[in-house]
Amino acid sequence: MRANYKMQRLFVPDDLATGAEIEAGAQQSHYLMHVLRLAEGAELLLFNGRDGEWSAAVASKSKRTVRLKVLERQRPQPTPSDLAYCFAPLKQGRLDYLVQKAVEMGAGTLQPVVTQHTQVAKPSMERLGANIVEAAEQCGILAVPRLCEAEKLDKLLAGWDPERRLVFCDEDAATNNPLPALQNLRDKKLALLVGPEGGFSEDERRMLRALPFVTAIPLGPRILRADTAAVAALALIQATLGDW
Repeated sequence: MRANYKMQRLFVPDDLATGAEIEAGAQQSHYLMHVLRLAEGAELLLFNGRDGEWSAAVASKSKRTVRLKVLERQRPQPTPSDLAYCFAPLKQGRLDYLVQKAVEMGAGTLQPVVTQHTQVAKPSMERLGANIVEAAEQCGILAVPRLCEAEKLDKLLAGWDPERRLVFCDEDAATNNPLPALQNLRDKKLALLVGPEGGFSEDERRMLRALPFVTAIPLGPRILRADTAAVAALALIQATLGDW
């Protein structure tokens, strides 16, 4: 069931059930009162990543807070996406874009990975989380993707579940066509790995290519920026093996 794109959607941490009243957070209250200018009785949609999507109405407003009354469930909670997205963090503005697009493209887990050429070794988890929630609100999903702590590439690979295929975007692949390699991965648990702006080092490429659970794919004849590569690769996976 598709989202209702005509109504404002808001992520809340509270449990949702008919008749429950919840108090919006400070930033959310400011947004509802001073940006959207919602009057008492105005309706919107709420989700918490657990209980599905619910209609709600503005029950009351004070100087700084808005109280919302939960009305009825509009959509049940779906099974979360099993697609994991592993990425080398970029500088802040482009990292915001990358995370938002990964959520929109259906990633269920976001895993920052520190490589030899990674630009930002310690990204702000708070900011990443805020971008995930904002993207979830805007694109209509109910299962908010899980965000993992940043991990070095070698450590991540050492603890990898060999039953999950890791699709590795390899700019040195011998072909420009990724479809034959992807079509061999039907009915597999999947993860995608996109490297940093400077690409993977030769040592990292050798390490990845030697692992039995890794599948290398190209992304066409042109060199793509890391954030562009992320969107292109996620689109390929969703169209070939995912929920498109």
